[in-house]
Amino acid sequence: MDHSEFFTYLLRYSETEQGKFPALKDLSSELGISTAKLREQVSVAKALGLVDVRPRLGIRPLPYSFTPAVDASLCYAIQRDAAYFEDFVDLRRYLEYAYFPRAVDLLQESDHEELRKLVLSAWEKLRGSPTRIPHEEHRQLHLTIYNRLHNVFVTGLLEAYWDAYEAVGLNVYADLDYLKQVWTYHEQLAEAAIIKDKSRGLDILREHFDLMDRLLAK
Repeated sequence: MDHSEFFTYLLRYSETEQGKFPALKDLSSELGISTAKLREQVSVAKALGLVDVRPRLGIRPLPYSFTPAVDASLCYAIQRDAAYFEDFVDLRRYLEYAYFPRAVDLLQESDHEELRKLVLSAWEKLRGSPTRIPHEEHRQLHLTIYNRLHNVFVTGLLEAYWDAYEAVGLNVYADLDYLKQVWTYHEQLAEAAIIKDKSRGLDILREHFDLMDRLLAK
């Protein structure tokens, strides 16, 4: 696989854990490329979430995450054709189905407590006055179930799904009856995950996704 000069440098940098990156002028000289070309390569690395670039602080490598690359591509796809979001919804469902049994086996007591808190917080918002949409709880509940897999590609795809969910406006859907049905499923799903009832959990996921299908069909 071919890499740009900066990508190759970044890989060496990560392996050797050197100190601060050189200034762009010095780095372009070291790599044997123009400053303009180096800026382009750094911009690509930044878009992929590989580095952080800030004035006066320079370039800083980031821990690897698959999410930024998927976000960028998925955002472009959805803007070209909204049907791509439905395709990604389908992919996300199969991921959650496939990894649910392993994911709940890996959950720890702290994760169980977090799931309980998220469910409680969501119901407080739905039953409060005024009613509030528990979107952040929705996102975090699903991601918490899978957070012990330590698979950056699964995590990246799931996080990108929630970013797209927000981008298409589903996080502001405010039909109270629908949201109460959703959180009834979420409460049951959290309970199944906590007691490691994998069969029940998969059934609840399917019912939950069937409910979402009815929303998307409107």
